[in-house]
Amino acid sequence: MDAKRKDIHNSDIPALCRACEARHRGVCGALSTDQLVNLNKHATRKRVDSGIELIGETEQADSYANIISGVVKLTKMMADGRQQIVGLQFAPDFLGRPFRSDSGITADAATEVNVCSFPRTMIERMIRETPELEHKLLEQTLKELDEARDWMLTLGRKTASEKVASFLYLIATHVDPELDSDSVSFELPLTRSDIADFLGLTIETVSRQLTKLRKDGVIVIQNNRQVDIPDMNRLAERASQ
Repeated sequence: MDAKRKDIHNSDIPALCRACEARHRGVCGALSTDQLVNLNKHATRKRVDSGIELIGETEQADSYANIISGVVKLTKMMADGRQQIVGLQFAPDFLGRPFRSDSGITADAATEVNVCSFPRTMIERMIRETPELEHKLLEQTLKELDEARDWMLTLGRKTASEKVASFLYLIATHVDPELDSDSVSFELPLTRSDIADFLGLTIETVSRQLTKLRKDGVIVIQNNRQVDIPDMNRLAERASQ
């Protein structure tokens, strides 16, 4: 019996935590049952509509959160008001930067997002008391660093076609991280304008490359946002993964 199945049948673990992906793949997996019970008493679940700001770049953070579902986009703003999407976060990523007075980025809900938030002071105390939690957060930080380096390669060396395919591959693999089939379907979490911003391309170039991938049978676009990938290997080849 796997850990997730055990949790579902463990009456000591709070009901909201038993089937939560953050409990099994996220930072909460490092917490004991007693810690989960204590954290659950102070946790707040909330749904955030697309386009709503979750964290301001210079905002003093008084809470952190696990992303339960949806996609969060991270942006940096320049002094003249120009901004750049610098990353995406998915369930069950941890949202926030412990032991910093501010986040250094703006986090907006790219889609409808469900989060489970906790007081900053409680999480920082748990980090000090629980090496496993600190280890989990370090793992996520290093994972984000690796992804940022991979994205630097995408932006700096790949063609426009490879960039768009890489973006679709990124979304597909995060929508279903335990992908056990050759196909996957998802709704694009970003507008064409945001995709262009994220990839350093024009909106017209993004649209042309999506059309080319569709005509070549690499993707199927059901409507403006719904995308089907019939063969992940073909998409990976087009993305030069």
